Amino acid sequence: MTEPTHNPLPRRATEAILESISDGVFTVDHQWRITSFNRAAEAITGVPRDEAVGRRCAEVFRSSMCETACALRETMKTGEPVIDRSAFIVDADGRRIPISVSTALLRDERGEVVGGVETFRDLSLVEELRSKLTGRTQVGDLVSRSPAMRRIFEILPQIAASPSTVLLEGETGTGKELLARAIHDLSPRAEGPFVAVNCGALPDTLLESELFGYKAGAFTGATRDKPGRFAVAEGGTVFLDEIGDVSPALQSRLLRVLEERTFEPLGGTESVRADVRVVTATNRDLDALVAGGDFRRDLYYRVNVVRLRVPPLRDRKEDVPLLADHFVERFGRLQAKAVTGVSREAMAVLLAHDYPGNVRELENVIERAFILCDEGDIERRHLPEELLPRAAPSGEEGDAAADKAKADGGDLASAVRAAERRAILDALQRNAGNREAAARDLGLHKSTLFRKVRALGIHLPTQDGRSSRVP
Repeated sequence: MTEPTHNPLPRRATEAILESISDGVFTVDHQWRITSFNRAAEAITGVPRDEAVGRRCAEVFRSSMCETACALRETMKTGEPVIDRSAFIVDADGRRIPISVSTALLRDERGEVVGGVETFRDLSLVEELRSKLTGRTQVGDLVSRSPAMRRIFEILPQIAASPSTVLLEGETGTGKELLARAIHDLSPRAEGPFVAVNCGALPDTLLESELFGYKAGAFTGATRDKPGRFAVAEGGTVFLDEIGDVSPALQSRLLRVLEERTFEPLGGTESVRADVRVVTATNRDLDALVAGGDFRRDLYYRVNVVRLRVPPLRDRKEDVPLLADHFVERFGRLQAKAVTGVSREAMAVLLAHDYPGNVRELENVIERAFILCDEGDIERRHLPEELLPRAAPSGEEGDAAADKAKADGGDLASAVRAAERRAILDALQRNAGNREAAARDLGLHKSTLFRKVRALGIHLPTQDGRSSRVP
């Protein structure tokens, strides 16, 4: 029997088609080594074709499915195709990219299975549009759907464009440094350095040399010149965190920098020009410190040109699910784990917590959960025990919900209802009883809010708050 002859044109035509489509396509052999890799696959993954071909596909894609739920492995085992399964890959720059995957067997001319083929589509644009539809706003690493944070985001470009000093107020862990970085990144100084100094972490003598540097011989052990943070930040931004902890003596030196834009290193005799933008932050009440004589009034006016207050997480509970998803995505990318999200029961616990440590505390909770959770959703059992006793909201309604949950053997549905009740009541309070504004606050349609109000037995105030306009 003679072997059939084949015209090479169909092969070239197939290759041309694969090169022209926007979906990534690759093939593997029985050892899971990549045998072909099209142009779109290069663009989506950031991995050049010559680096991908010959390597095992899991080394190239680092997908959320690779270890536990590989769609291509499933097809190779069962012979059945997989259509539009959601997953993500980590590209060459370490970014997590959402994709949809379809797989099929790869056969030769005789119909023998010689490997598998997978197509994948980049869903980043879809996710971006979904974020916009759900009211999500992101600036740098700051993400929120809170009206209070959105108002800050709206004016941030104008603040960043100005050279004025900015004062950020807020409790510890609210994200003041992230906001300072966002101001820097949006400013004309974005190409310059961003230098952060925690003024509350160092004693006065060390803080002064840290900020302004020193000359050789300025003190024992100073064998050579050392530039300070203001010199290092030349052309960029200096972020002075916890400025309320600076002593009165050092406050006078900071005042000179802000007024004259010059400073002298320790042991120096000549002034140095400070071409820097200054952003400050504090978790203390500067007004009270000024009134008590612990903070210079003239320095206060210098740092308080533009003032932004970052609300604590307990006042924007609607951000908890969004931030939790954000941290799940980040730790999933860093640890290459197939953790997909937070379960409903675990989210109820997260929503009921007051977060004295604010966003930083929530981030630590999710990071801890990643240690215990290898794949799938983060469950209630993965959360710290200290959060669990506080799962029910405070007050008589919360106590009743907690008692009911206990009587039901820890019924998780009761905890969810209690958390939903508290979230709705908090939103109504924030919006002066305005139902429509509260629904927007929660990311719900007004009819959905009313349905939940009836189901949870919430008594709405007689005054609906329509005359109260939320800025």
